[in-house]
Amino acid sequence: MDTLTTLSRDDEAARERLHSASPEMIARTSAWSDINTGSWNTEGLRRFAPVLADAFSDLQADIDLIETGGFEAVSASGETEVQTTGPVIEVTGRPNADVQIIMSGHYDTVFPPGTFEGVRDLGDGRLNGPGMADMKGGLCVMLEALKAFEAGPLRDRLGYRIVLTPDEEIGNFASAEYLTRAAKSGAMIGMTYEPAMETGAMSGGRKGSAVFDIVLHGKAAHAGRAKEEGRSAIEAAAELVLGLEALNGQRDGVTLNVGSIDGGSAVNIVPDLAIVRFGARAPDSDSADWATREVRTLFERAIARDGISGHLHGGFYRPPKPRNAAQQALFDAVHATGQAIGLDLEFVDTGGVCEGNNIFAAGVPNVDTLGVRGGRIHSNEEYVVTESFAERATLSALLLNRLADGRLDARRIKSLMGG
Repeated sequence: MDTLTTLSRDDEAARERLHSASPEMIARTSAWSDINTGSWNTEGLRRFAPVLADAFSDLQADIDLIETGGFEAVSASGETEVQTTGPVIEVTGRPNADVQIIMSGHYDTVFPPGTFEGVRDLGDGRLNGPGMADMKGGLCVMLEALKAFEAGPLRDRLGYRIVLTPDEEIGNFASAEYLTRAAKSGAMIGMTYEPAMETGAMSGGRKGSAVFDIVLHGKAAHAGRAKEEGRSAIEAAAELVLGLEALNGQRDGVTLNVGSIDGGSAVNIVPDLAIVRFGARAPDSDSADWATREVRTLFERAIARDGISGHLHGGFYRPPKPRNAAQQALFDAVHATGQAIGLDLEFVDTGGVCEGNNIFAAGVPNVDTLGVRGGRIHSNEEYVVTESFAERATLSALLLNRLADGRLDARRIKSLMGG
């Protein structure tokens, strides 16, 4: 049996095919980038989903576009309302094969319509455009790697469930259940296509992430005639914000950040509404529990003020994804596979989160930065390194070959997850 660092005949065929497909991958991703799919742009998401489904129809798989029930969010008026989004796309290939994996990615971006549009050639092998790296380029890499794998003789040995989501950039609140269900349907390994860093480094451990909204209600009054009759929700919110920010540094690896405070109106009215929106990151479950308790304590203190009421919405929607024996074994296998094509892959722990957190929480070890190399993501300077399309698609195709022929033992790695 070949080792992970040796190229088999099937590996060579996949590499040759994918290097030839590089121009097509770049062109396809550029065309996809031209369709705005900001997370809140439901019309754009619904326009793009059939385009994406059509592209994945090249696979030997079944495709479903699934309408979700949306998700709850706190509006600017402090009311909880249901937000709609695009469909979840599920692609299922050979569900009865001996080896099963879950693959995931998202087709939303952080850019609303009119904020960042068009693809520009920056020279030096880089293209600038919305989603070129994060992660329409990654979706293209996933697709082409699968097509190369399915063109080889090992395809019947490996099955997959792909979940493509419309809401990753805002937390996967509508699509998380589909990720969990696919991960728990016999998956042994997870592969997610967030962008790698420009250097080629990939993510190792990830923190858990929370999003909270605290709505505070006070009592309005004329600020000149009857200030004493009012109860300021913004004053209560200000004290709350100071308490939240003071939690930083109290526990190793835990951070909180207040992103916005909404509420109030004219300066001659005591404000009766304030909404504090903030996030939290934690390196492990105990730290996440601590942060949640501290947030609730501060909330209870706020609503204990005279004339103040309110409610707390949200929490840790993505559990931490620490390195464990299973994750390290998978990272080692990916590193060895990269060596077969001249890559010396590094895995760096990060505070960022992604769908890999959800898949890990469902009991499946996964590598979650298999997408293109790029940088400046979440800004209008986002770029992709064009040579990485073939490079990263080849890495994935080789991983699929090794999973199918047993050089990469998916069952053994998953068994290291423990109970």
